Amino acid sequence: MLKDLTVIELASVLAGPDVGMFFAELGARVIKVENKLSGGDITRTWKHQSESKNCQVSAYFSSVNWNKEYIFANLSNESEQKKIQKLIQKADIVITNFKKGDDKKFRMEYKSLKKLNSKIIYGSITGFGSKSERTAFDVVLQAETGYMSMNGTKESGPVKMPVALIDVLAAHQLKQGILLALLKREQTKKGCFVEVSLFDAAVSALKNQAGNWLMNKVIPETVGSLHPNIAPYGETFQTKDKKMIVLAIGSDKQFESMLEILGINTLKSSKQFATNQLRVINRNELQQLLIPYFKKFTRKEIMNKFLANKIPAGAIKNLKEVFEEKEAKALILEEKIEGIKTKRVKTAVFKISE
Repeated sequence: MLKDLTVIELASVLAGPDVGMFFAELGARVIKVENKLSGGDITRTWKHQSESKNCQVSAYFSSVNWNKEYIFANLSNESEQKKIQKLIQKADIVITNFKKGDDKKFRMEYKSLKKLNSKIIYGSITGFGSKSERTAFDVVLQAETGYMSMNGTKESGPVKMPVALIDVLAAHQLKQGILLALLKREQTKKGCFVEVSLFDAAVSALKNQAGNWLMNKVIPETVGSLHPNIAPYGETFQTKDKKMIVLAIGSDKQFESMLEILGINTLKSSKQFATNQLRVINRNELQQLLIPYFKKFTRKEIMNKFLANKIPAGAIKNLKEVFEEKEAKALILEEKIEGIKTKRVKTAVFKISE
């Protein structure tokens, strides 16, 4: 859909390159400019212990770099600056995540590039806003925007999420901003500056947890997977074959149907669990009562029964199991980068049709 667009990616790590890959998936020409002096994007060196020490392409790097052209440049060098600026003169979009001041030092700030190309759309990702000099790391943002305080259990203490979620959220925000800027450019024939901070993206995604605090002054606790407003929702149970499932019961009708399937109709008349709010109050006792009944079924057996009766529950799968599903396999993109066979999942998974 975007085959006529050219994107210059002056960004590294995850959020910026994720935006670049989004446009690459939609057909744009994406030119990734990497730091020649440091050996390229730092994620080339972020390797799992199972990866080759000699390979210049890591799985982490591959995850957000697909179908791009790679240029290694020293932006401190004037002649190499001009080489990149020449590309930008004919480009549509520039994606950056410079540290404060580096954009001006390299003459790659919006004001300079706008003089070269009045139609350029400049997408900038910062950590804590353009006025802050603070370097951003995802785990720090997870800590400082409340996520770690809510994630984990009383036993574990605060826990980060196992993906760089704040980077992903910021990337989505920047994609939306750039797409709107493209729409506006169709009308005005002018480019613009689009900025997203990881901090803003993180806070904007707090949703119902933010609502609980803003309206009721409730500070979320570390309750693991449990939902503060719904029960049993997030409770996990082991089945007869030592596998795990999670519940997401959101209504009284679903709760009653679940009890029938498990064979514990006696709980239907219990006043302790008659409404969702009562189930939230008495959730620990409810979980203990349910544990032995799940051990009467294999995961496949109970999931088949739940799905047939529209009971919201999920099998807790590892990534091997996830990518055995044909739906997940359909989202894999493969490509050779510098002779290395790489794989990653798509960033653009929406479907558009007439």
